[in-house]
Amino acid sequence: MEFMTDPAGIETRSMEIIAPYLAGYKLSPEEIKVYSRIIHAAGDPEYAPIIRIHPDAIRAGCQALTSGCKIYCDVEMVRTGINKKRLAEYGGSVECLIADPEIAKIAKAQGITRSMAAMRAFAPQLDGAIVAIGNAPTALFEVLTIMKETPVRPALIIGVPVGFVGACESKDLLSEISPVPYITVQGNKGGSPIAAATTNALLYMLD
Repeated sequence: MEFMTDPAGIETRSMEIIAPYLAGYKLSPEEIKVYSRIIHAAGDPEYAPIIRIHPDAIRAGCQALTSGCKIYCDVEMVRTGINKKRLAEYGGSVECLIADPEIAKIAKAQGITRSMAAMRAFAPQLDGAIVAIGNAPTALFEVLTIMKETPVRPALIIGVPVGFVGACESKDLLSEISPVPYITVQGNKGGSPIAAATTNALLYMLD
């Protein structure tokens, strides 16, 4: 069996295959890049109709990245998937506290998830940053609560938690009440690879 082995060629061909699935949507070139990265990461063209991008999201995200912002993640899988070398070129870094022993203690004592405790710990630092949530709906709910109760305003929220308990609801609430730009997907789909791919799509636009 013959198959492609050139990484760049594989990616180019993948984007060519994805392109027809987006032909019926009125998307800007930048939005196409985000849609394509998400679909590529999921291997699922059915993502196309459920992706939601706030009108200011791409501009705000790219502006924050070029200014050297930090990216705060709910889980290590998101942090691992983000192109940290590319991010570092602009002075940025990726932060995650899900595995921190102190966060685990706080979560247990307060009867909340570790991702919620982590976002609470990050709260003062979220202003002007990018929040990338791919796994925990509770983390997204917590960020929305922080914005409701404090003047903290991230530059962009990439909120794509996956699952059947709270995932759909957290993303619907993000779309309904977020005072800042966001990128999300409707329904139960999402996940850490989608959050990382969305972040990388913005990083690769910076050229």
